[in-house]
Amino acid sequence: MQDASLLLLEILSRRIPSAAGSWRGRVEQVTGVGARARLVREAPDAVAGETSTWFDRDHFLSTFTAAARALGKAPLALQADERDALEAALGPRAAEGWRLDELGRVTLLALVSRRLPEIEVESLLWTCYQQGDSRERQALLRALPFLTGAERSLPLAVDACRTNELPVFEAIACENRYPAAYFPDLNFNQMVLKAMFMGVALARIVGLERRRTSELARMAEDFASERRAAGRSVPADIGLLTPEHEHERATRIPE
Repeated sequence: MQDASLLLLEILSRRIPSAAGSWRGRVEQVTGVGARARLVREAPDAVAGETSTWFDRDHFLSTFTAAARALGKAPLALQADERDALEAALGPRAAEGWRLDELGRVTLLALVSRRLPEIEVESLLWTCYQQGDSRERQALLRALPFLTGAERSLPLAVDACRTNELPVFEAIACENRYPAAYFPDLNFNQMVLKAMFMGVALARIVGLERRRTSELARMAEDFASERRAAGRSVPADIGLLTPEHEHERATRIPE
């Protein structure tokens, strides 16, 4: 199976606008991917002992920020073979709904996570998130499943669920396999309830069917009861959280 970070770089390289022709070179420079490839060819025994002294954080951060200006925000529009390759590496709905600047930023983070020590990656992610604008935060959250040592990003991902910015919340909660893979039950359940509160379709939450529990169903029913008591509408898809929904789906007679 192809390394997801190199696959992202390959897909990005096909879409770099002519006006940003040097972008791939800049990506390779700030992530060290070009230097590492040469090291593997010339001195493979040295790869295990390489350090992060090559890494220029300020240069990386400026490149990360400049992605939208260099690449634009056009829809990614994956080809069928690209989508298949990404889904083979990361599962269904990988890169769904991305734009070109997001692909650039995700690629930067995925590549650098392969070379930096995990503690440095963790620090870098917090810096990117805290200093970033809304689109930079969205890209970072979408990058989490692609990163080496992804489990270390759990506190950041949980913190991101507290945002009231809908696009940022959607970046972690929707079309993103990270929560289902790493969130404890309490955090996952709270994310699902917030999705309902913010009007996000539950079908967009990857892995919901295998993370559904009786506790989540109880919390959803409490949420619905509070909404009814306040004279407010209840999300039409709340039934996706009940055990009855799973039983109905399992026993439905195929048409």
